[in-house]
Amino acid sequence: MAYPPRRKGKMFKRPSAKRGVFVFVVLIRTAVLYLFIVAGIRLLGKHQIGELEPSELVLTLIIADLASVPMQDNGIPLLSGLIPILVLLALSSIISVLCVKSIRFRTLLCGKPSIVVKNGAVIQSELTRSHLTIDELLEELRIQGYTDIQTIKFALLETNGQLSVLPYASEKPVTAAQIGLKPEETGLPVVLVSDGRLLEHNLKGLGYEEIWLEKQLASHGLSSSRQAFLLTVDETGTTYCIPKKEATT
Repeated sequence: MAYPPRRKGKMFKRPSAKRGVFVFVVLIRTAVLYLFIVAGIRLLGKHQIGELEPSELVLTLIIADLASVPMQDNGIPLLSGLIPILVLLALSSIISVLCVKSIRFRTLLCGKPSIVVKNGAVIQSELTRSHLTIDELLEELRIQGYTDIQTIKFALLETNGQLSVLPYASEKPVTAAQIGLKPEETGLPVVLVSDGRLLEHNLKGLGYEEIWLEKQLASHGLSSSRQAFLLTVDETGTTYCIPKKEATT
């Protein structure tokens, strides 16, 4: 049986240029949507996921869904995803202003805290209304360091789902003022060196020079800021240093 002559030339076709363009377009669209959403979320404030109000959580989920559609389908115009997201962010800003201006509107939208523990006793009706089980309540109390409900004056379930606990006065830790002590205020520590990198704007903002920094590093057995993993200083001038592992070996 005779076989047809073998064709000369390339056996396989190279991937078309259209595929490369398609991948590039997907990358650009994804980057634009990501930056747009991040900028919009930053405008809403610095809430953590666990601290979002119900309306903010719904907004986040809708924005995520709207953004995923233009990312997956290049046939959908990018503006079809950006415009609804922009409208939602603007609507969220308006709602935030209304919440600040009107207590009734804020209560209607966000609800109000529920007292789940009062005078050492669990308010079972509030647990039921808040869809919170006794096991979940005890877990939240243990996380905050309370194992005995009878030591709690009030426990409130906040509108963001967090549990606020107010123990009896006799159960609160003793403070320095109560025993007549006046400890020195150290203030907020400022980072001068982070992972071997000198933060010059922090150093100059505190009024220190590099000569002072070199002396502080020498007092911790270091010759350069590159050998420090972390170096902080408080308002009293006290420094705290963590050297890099390679600097100590």
